[in-house]
Amino acid sequence: MTATGTVQHVSTRARLSEHAARLFAERGYHGTSINDLAGALGIQKASVYSHIKGKEDLLAEIALAGAVAFHEALDEVPEDVPAAERLRLALRAHLGVVDRQLDVATVWLQEWRFLSGPARDEFVSERRRYERRIRRLFEAAVQAGDLRADLDIRHATLAFLSLGNWAYTWMTHSTDVSRVADAFWVLLVEGAGPA
Repeated sequence: MTATGTVQHVSTRARLSEHAARLFAERGYHGTSINDLAGALGIQKASVYSHIKGKEDLLAEIALAGAVAFHEALDEVPEDVPAAERLRLALRAHLGVVDRQLDVATVWLQEWRFLSGPARDEFVSERRRYERRIRRLFEAAVQAGDLRADLDIRHATLAFLSLGNWAYTWMTHSTDVSRVADAFWVLLVEGAGPA
């Protein structure tokens, strides 16, 4: 129900996407069948095909929605704070996306490799764009003197993304994202602080 007391209708297509994200996260893309999706919705297998052409449509939708969520979270990081603080807030934002959309994040980070054609190309392009954005945050922090001048930015970016990307394997809905992000940030910058 909404705040006004009216019942909010969720379309079968939206429910299908939600259940697909959960099942792909739990069982993997190849471990989830159209029958599984139909069963989760309580509809016939043939009815699923009135909403999608195939299972990969759902995978593409979920993966690309994840890409949008990560970019939007990064867009929310304020521009008017020191460069190193932007990085800390970016890590918190990344972990926040994983926390809020654990199933979608799992698909975005793990199952995307089963995409093909234009959907795969678009996903890979968005993933690389996100990685470049994180790299630019490190470059800005080095230029500002917030991080050491000889920092290996490529490896620092990989460390940042590895911390964030693998969170789906251990994060639960009760994880204190802010506390974990700040703890990881301390670990990350102890070796990257000014000499």
